[in-house]
Amino acid sequence: MLRNSVFRARIKWLSEFLFVSVLALSSGASKRIRVVPRYVPGQTLRYRVESRTTTSGKITTPIVNPEGATQSTLTIRLLVRLDVLDAPAAPAAGSTRFRATYEESRGDRLSDAFDPAQPSPSAEYARLEGRSLEFTAEPGGPARFEGLEDIFPSRATAQSALSWFDALCFNSGFPESGIAIGEKWKHEHRVDAAPFSDLVWHAESTYLRDEPCPSEAAVTAQAATTGEACAVILTRFTISRRGSAHSDATQEDYLHNGLRVFGVWTGSGERLDSISLSRGLLIRSTETSDQQMDYQITSAANGSSIHNRSHVRFQSETILVSAPSLPAVVPR
Repeated sequence: MLRNSVFRARIKWLSEFLFVSVLALSSGASKRIRVVPRYVPGQTLRYRVESRTTTSGKITTPIVNPEGATQSTLTIRLLVRLDVLDAPAAPAAGSTRFRATYEESRGDRLSDAFDPAQPSPSAEYARLEGRSLEFTAEPGGPARFEGLEDIFPSRATAQSALSWFDALCFNSGFPESGIAIGEKWKHEHRVDAAPFSDLVWHAESTYLRDEPCPSEAAVTAQAATTGEACAVILTRFTISRRGSAHSDATQEDYLHNGLRVFGVWTGSGERLDSISLSRGLLIRSTETSDQQMDYQITSAANGSSIHNRSHVRFQSETILVSAPSLPAVVPR
């Protein structure tokens, strides 16, 4: 009799425990947050950025180069200091103005052929060290950079040296109602730096979980010991043209120069972001992607053409290496 009473008491306790646990899980799953970075004038952040771009394939031009490279790897290492010059009193209530300074800048290329016409990335990126540019970031909108032409010798260098900015714009595609663990949302935008005007970046993001935020030292040691909680967001994306390979969607700059572009450009990849729940700042972002290109650029004036058939593999990591303590961002 006593044994049955004890057994029933244990069953009742277990049932109550499970019921309370289910309620707690349901409450946690339904909790919505708005992850918004909070900046204050005078604040300084530093991000270390490392990327590797491996390109293989062949570009056929009217002038045949039998020694042209068929594979190259560009490795970039940056330390970017961000000074907040002006910021709204309420997060996401207005634009924020920054100054970005390249405190460290290194670029190295390995290739299976030597091309004297190609500028040395080591010299290009070394010239960036110590240089600054200012920009204004709008909530959910594009940034306005100033002085790009003054410090970047080429468009390709500008795209690589500003790769860290794409990672910092993690919240531009978040739902206005906030996000909850397990939730998915989609967003897309046009790819501007491409010969096609109909090239589109499609993405689906998932709020995976909360976990301790990684630090630079913790990442090296494969541990996370900062004591700060981060939201982990996984974004999977594809790149494709809206039109067919035979449709003319030549980008405007090419049209002005009497050029037409036809062909294929596809890609896919994923990005994993760790975002501070208390400060709304990007703590770490890693990305991998693959792109396949097979397109031809033809001159309308003389019919000469360039055929680009290549594969590009991209890997990058952006991590916050120093940041002052700030008031918490209250989830809404």
